[in-house]
Amino acid sequence: MRFSLATVIVSLPFFVAAAPQPSKQKTGTSIPISKRSGLTNPDNSVNLEALKSHITSTKAKIIRGLDNFEKNTGSSRPSAVNGTQKRGSGGDALTDANSELWYGTISVGTPANTYTVDFDTGSRRVSDVYCIDLFLPGPDCGSTCSGHTVYDPSSSSTSQDLGKTFSLQYGDGSTVTGEQYTDIVFISGLTATGQTLGAASQYSSGFEISGFPADGLMGMAFQSISDYNASPVFQTLVSEGQTDQSVFAFKLAASGSELFIGGTDTALYTGGFSYADVTQQGFWQVNMDNVEGNGQTVLSNVDCIIDTGTTLVIGLPSDVATLYQAIGGTDASGTVGQGFYTFPCNSVPSVSFTFGGTSFLISSDTLNLGPVYSGSSDCVGGIVGQDIGNSFWIVGDVFLANVYTAFDVGNSRVGFATLA
Repeated sequence: MRFSLATVIVSLPFFVAAAPQPSKQKTGTSIPISKRSGLTNPDNSVNLEALKSHITSTKAKIIRGLDNFEKNTGSSRPSAVNGTQKRGSGGDALTDANSELWYGTISVGTPANTYTVDFDTGSRRVSDVYCIDLFLPGPDCGSTCSGHTVYDPSSSSTSQDLGKTFSLQYGDGSTVTGEQYTDIVFISGLTATGQTLGAASQYSSGFEISGFPADGLMGMAFQSISDYNASPVFQTLVSEGQTDQSVFAFKLAASGSELFIGGTDTALYTGGFSYADVTQQGFWQVNMDNVEGNGQTVLSNVDCIIDTGTTLVIGLPSDVATLYQAIGGTDASGTVGQGFYTFPCNSVPSVSFTFGGTSFLISSDTLNLGPVYSGSSDCVGGIVGQDIGNSFWIVGDVFLANVYTAFDVGNSRVGFATLA
């Protein structure tokens, strides 16, 4: 598929009827994005260690984001809407690069050099790091940066040292550290000037080229969970008048995936959007109307985070147990891992999520992660129960691969539409 520069540029009830839809004119900038996946083995059975690592990473990034929210805003953690512990009404409920990441191309500096970055709305699951900011390997980065394109601030005439360091904590206790700078960032013809970014002096082994093909990461959530407490790249583009609309959108699929900046790519979806208002600016946290299993409503009024940086859907353990009980799933804590469930490979259940009154089906291809082992008749479900100390679900690519998703910064809402 060919994308023009005149067109796009990834980790939650929606209000549809009277909500205005994005312009049907394609006026933004598009970036084709690629996927790196390692949750399955060559024989298509589930890679159990990768799954467990993904869960650990996701927990770590959410906790870091909550810590940053408290630090940056002075407010309590956004554990639920209006500070209440809302749960699915029916229930008692990063990655490392071997899981899944979505990456594309940006340019930085003067003269500009090109880098690949992982785009993440929840922010990042790589190697248990959580970051909403932009960072790249710096000139002093060690051997783990080998093979990545290095950002050298001294070679850019528009770079300015902020005199601040950054340190990103990993789930395994290691860190990514470096220096903060401002510089020009280019995304398919759009320009963010004075953009804060990090030049890493240390990368964890999880960022080695063999496991993490992108050079760095570009978070796409809200400033309140920024490690730098600085404007994310997209918000900078909006504030500097670079976009026609304060919207970016994703298609996440096996082929033709795309990140669109400044609106939506009308060729990739049909009909209008079903919207959910953001209930707490930090993560893309919204409310899900219902979770349906085999045509019946199982859970209602579920707080969740929409996160392109998480492969799975992770729910409260009690909620997820209720869902699988309703659809005939089997607790696989002893075979796969705590919080995982299986179902017969030849009888994948039907699960849908409803936002803004519209129900969106999770395809059997995305709900089914694969056989427990080669030749097994039991397959692992992509909805997992985990307790991360908060009352929200994390809605990742198991669901998002089935819809076109628009993140509306200006109106603080998320919209879903049917893929074309």
